[in-house]
Amino acid sequence: MAFPTHIVSAGGIVEDGDGNILLVKAHDDGWVYPGGITEVGENLIDGLIREIKEESGIVAAVSHIISVVSNTAIHKWYDGEADVPTKVMFDFACVAVGGELATSDETSDCRWVPKENVLDLITLPAIRTRYEAYLKFTGSVHYLEYTTSTTSECTIKLQRNI
Repeated sequence: MAFPTHIVSAGGIVEDGDGNILLVKAHDDGWVYPGGITEVGENLIDGLIREIKEESGIVAAVSHIISVVSNTAIHKWYDGEADVPTKVMFDFACVAVGGELATSDETSDCRWVPKENVLDLITLPAIRTRYEAYLKFTGSVHYLEYTTSTTSECTIKLQRNI
């Protein structure tokens, strides 16, 4: 039996306690909240904390899960050749507990943005939709399935609270 291949990742919407959200400017995707692919043998929470620190210099603690997201499209990576398989993503609310803002190999800028201004900076439709789930969070986990054929396209297939 062949096992399916999925990318598993986590995203962190990091709050600073003053109504601001941490955003990083990714080289390929513009402004996003930090996160990324978990490494082999790494759990979601540890992977997310590592990604936040690597991308922004901020040390964060995970508070609660907001969304479970599936991108069921198979599309080409930025190199135009490699296929990107189905992705399963978990978005968490986080709180900053230390560190200093710093860029990385993956980011060209990072900053604290007032919660109500975050959507002014995020241009990727899929990331906007996921951030909106955070804004609407009422205690139920949001489940979202979408497909992307390019970074500028996002087709919602299913949304519901579970």
